[in-house]
Amino acid sequence: MTWTAPVRRRAVVGALSAGLMVASATAALNLPASAAEASAAPAASARFSVAATAGGYRVTLHLDSALEARDALPEVAVDGTVIGTASVSADGRTVSAVTSDASVASASSAEVAYDGVVPSAAGARAKMRTVAPAAPAPLTSAAVLADDPATPGPYVVSRADYDFGDTATTLPGLGGRYNELRGAVYLPTGATGKRPVVIFLHGRHSACYNPTTLKSDNSIWPCAPGFQPINSYLGYTEQANALASHGYVVVSISADGINAQDAPYTDDAGTAARGQLVLQTLDLLDRWNDGKGDKKQRAALTGRLDLTTVGLMGHSRGGEGVVEAALQNAALHHPYGIKAVFPLAPIDFARETLPDVPMAVMLPYCDGDVSNQQGQHYYDDSRYAHADDVLRSSLMVMGADHNFFNTEWTPGVSTAPSNDDWSAADDSVCGTASPTSQRLAPAAQRAVGTAYIDGFFRMVLGGEKQFLPLFDGSGSTVRSTGSAAVYTEAQQPGSQRLDVAPLEAAASNVKVSGFATGAYCASSSVRVTQGSGTTPCFTLPQTSRSPHFTPASYAGWVPISPVLKTVWTDASVPASVRATLPAGSFDVSRFSALTFRAALEENQTGPADMDVTVVDGRGTTQSVSVSSVSPALTPFPASTNTPNGLALLPKTWMRTVRIPLSSLTSLDLHDVREVRLTPRSATGGAYLSDLAFDTPGVGAGGPSTLPQLSIADASVDEGNAPGYAAMTISLSDKLKAPASAWLSVVTGTTQLEAQAIPVQFPVGARSVTVQVPLLGNTTPEATPVSVNKIGVSAPKGVLLDDEFAALTIRDDDAVVAP
Repeated sequence: MTWTAPVRRRAVVGALSAGLMVASATAALNLPASAAEASAAPAASARFSVAATAGGYRVTLHLDSALEARDALPEVAVDGTVIGTASVSADGRTVSAVTSDASVASASSAEVAYDGVVPSAAGARAKMRTVAPAAPAPLTSAAVLADDPATPGPYVVSRADYDFGDTATTLPGLGGRYNELRGAVYLPTGATGKRPVVIFLHGRHSACYNPTTLKSDNSIWPCAPGFQPINSYLGYTEQANALASHGYVVVSISADGINAQDAPYTDDAGTAARGQLVLQTLDLLDRWNDGKGDKKQRAALTGRLDLTTVGLMGHSRGGEGVVEAALQNAALHHPYGIKAVFPLAPIDFARETLPDVPMAVMLPYCDGDVSNQQGQHYYDDSRYAHADDVLRSSLMVMGADHNFFNTEWTPGVSTAPSNDDWSAADDSVCGTASPTSQRLAPAAQRAVGTAYIDGFFRMVLGGEKQFLPLFDGSGSTVRSTGSAAVYTEAQQPGSQRLDVAPLEAAASNVKVSGFATGAYCASSSVRVTQGSGTTPCFTLPQTSRSPHFTPASYAGWVPISPVLKTVWTDASVPASVRATLPAGSFDVSRFSALTFRAALEENQTGPADMDVTVVDGRGTTQSVSVSSVSPALTPFPASTNTPNGLALLPKTWMRTVRIPLSSLTSLDLHDVREVRLTPRSATGGAYLSDLAFDTPGVGAGGPSTLPQLSIADASVDEGNAPGYAAMTISLSDKLKAPASAWLSVVTGTTQLEAQAIPVQFPVGARSVTVQVPLLGNTTPEATPVSVNKIGVSAPKGVLLDDEFAALTIRDDDAVVAP
C-alpha cells in the first residue's frame, strides 16, 4: 500500500514571488554599494538601488556574481543595519528586501548579511565588549561508555542505490518544478526479517559543478551543459555504513533540485518541498517493500523494510526538512512510523514545534553558516508544546563547523568544490590555522557525528538504552569521539519527570528575591517591543551569540525561550530562587536526579556559581554547588582576533545540571518540600530553566495525533485610517484541549507593522479569526497592490500544516504616476 503525502503548502504564497525582483514604478536611486567583505565568506561585489513600492521601499542589490549557496537565509543590510530577509532572483545575482524606513532612500551603502551579522560592521560592533579567550570547562564526570555506537556491527553492508534522473518527480512545494529521485541505499547483508529504516537528507549546497573548471553553480536545474550534480547525498557514507552494519536500512537521498530552486520559487526556503521529498521516498520504499515498481529495487528490498519504525536525520536545511516531513507525515490518514528525528546543524526559519517524537538536535560551536545555531529553537519550542512522553536533547559540539559532517562538503575529500564555512583561518577559537584553535579535524568531527547519529537511532528505534547517557544530560562520552567535548541539555519523557518549575513565567510556587536582576525574560533586546511588557534576556547586539534568543527569520517578533534571568552584584544581600513542590508530589524517591538548565549570563566575564539546596518535610537541608556537578556556569570560548569570531563568540547556551538524588543522603526523599538556588560566587549572573526531578528514558513516541492548523489568504482595502484585516486559521479537527500559536507579520511596511500577535484556540474550536492591524492612510502608494507574508509559528497543542498566507492590501488612494 502506498501512502501518498497530500499536496501540502503552495510553492509561493499568492503573488509574493510575482515580479519579486522587479523595481517599482518610481525612479530608482542608483548608489554605490559598500565594498566591505563578508566575515564568513566574501559577498559578491554589488551596486544597489532604492525604489518606492507599495508599503515602503525596496532595496535591491545587483551582484556581479551569483550569491553563494548557503543554508542560512541572506539578508539585506543598509548602512550597517539589517532591514530584512532577502528575496533572491533565479540566477542568484539580484537580492532585495522591503522596508518601511524612509531613510534608506539616502543610504550610502548596502550589502548582503547572514544571521544578523553585517560584514562591514561585525568587527566594530563586536569590539563593544570582548572577553579573554577561555578553554571549554572539562566535562564533569565524563564517563566513557563501554559500548560505542561507531563500532562496526555484525553485518556486512551492501548497496542498492537508485537513480531515476534529474526530472523524475515534481514537488508541490516547488510549484510543480522538477527534482531528482536519487539515493544511496545501505543494506545489512544477511539480516533477517523487516529492518528499521533511517533516511538521511542533506542541506543546501551548490547543486551543480563543472568537473573541468571546478566552478559551482546553483542557479538552474537540471544542471547547465558542462555541469553535473554535486552528490551531497553521498557525504554521509561513514555514518550510514556504521548504522547499517547493526541491522538498519539507511537511505541517503539527493535534493539538488530543491537547492537550485528554493530561493526564487518558494515562500519557505524549500522546507515543504524537502518534507515532500522525504515522504515521496517513503512511498517508493513502501512500493518496493511490497514487491512493486522498479525491478532492481524490488529484488533488493521486497519484504525487508519495517516502515513502522522509521528515523530521519537532516543536515542544515535538511534538518528543517525532516522536522517538516514528520509534521507532514502526521497529517496522513495512514502515517509512516516516524519515531525519531535528528536535526544536524539545522535551520529553523518558521519556529515549528515537533511534539510526540523523540528528537536530538546537534549544534556545531564553530558553525560559520548557520552561525546563530537557530536550530536550538526546535528543542526550546517543543519542550512544553504538548504533554508528551518522549526524550528530547540538544547537543553542542565544541570545535565543529557546519560542513565537515559531510565528506562532499569537506576540502581534501570531496569530489566537487567545497570549503570550510568558518573562513577566518586565524581565528583564535575556530580558525584552522591558529595555534590556540579548538577546531576538530574533519575526520574527528565526522566521528562525533557517527557516534551520536547512530547512537540516537539505535537507542530510540532499536531500544539500545546503553547509549542513553550520551543524550540524557549526564555528559558521558565514547572512545570513538576522542577528546571532542560535547555538551548536553535534555528533557526526559513526561512519565519519568516531575516538573517543579519550568521558570518561564511567574508562578505561585516560585519566589525570586534579592537579586540585582531577578526577572522572567524572553528573546533578545533587539527584538522586544518597548512597552510590550516583555523583559529581554540577551542584551548584547550580537544576537548570533545567543542560540536560545536569536530571532527567527519568519517569526522575528515572536517571544523566544522564556527563562528566569538572575544577576547578583552584592554578596551581602541574600538572594534566592525558592520553588516549592506541588502538593501531593513530595515523594521523589522514584526519580534519579534533580535537574535544571543553566547558562552564564552574557555580561559576566568569568565563571559564576550557585548552591542548590533541597529541603525535606522535617526541615533538613542539603546543598550541592553547581560547579561540583556541572560546567554550566562557566563561559564558553571567546574569540579575540577576528571580526567573524568577535561577532559570533562566545555563545550563551544552557547546559543541563544533574544532581544525583543518591548524593542527598541526609534527606527524606519520600518527603521533599522545596528547592532553593542561591548565589555562591560573590558576583555573577545566570539563566535558569526547567527545574525538575527525573529519571532518564526514551519514552514512547511516534506520529503525533494533534490537530493541524492552516492559515488562509486574505485581501483587504488599505483604508484611510487605522483598521484591521481578518485572517482565518483553520484546524483539521476539533480541539480537545486549549491550544495556542503566534501570528506574525513577517515584514513591516507603511501599511502593515511587523509584529507578532498571540492566538488562542478554545476547546472545541475548528477555526479562529485574527484581526491584523492595518496602517490605513491617505497617502498614495507607488503601486496599487502589495502582497504581504503572514506566518503562524510556535504552536502549542496543535501542529503546523499550511503556516504561510498572503495578505493582499489594495491601495484605495490615487496611485503615484511613474
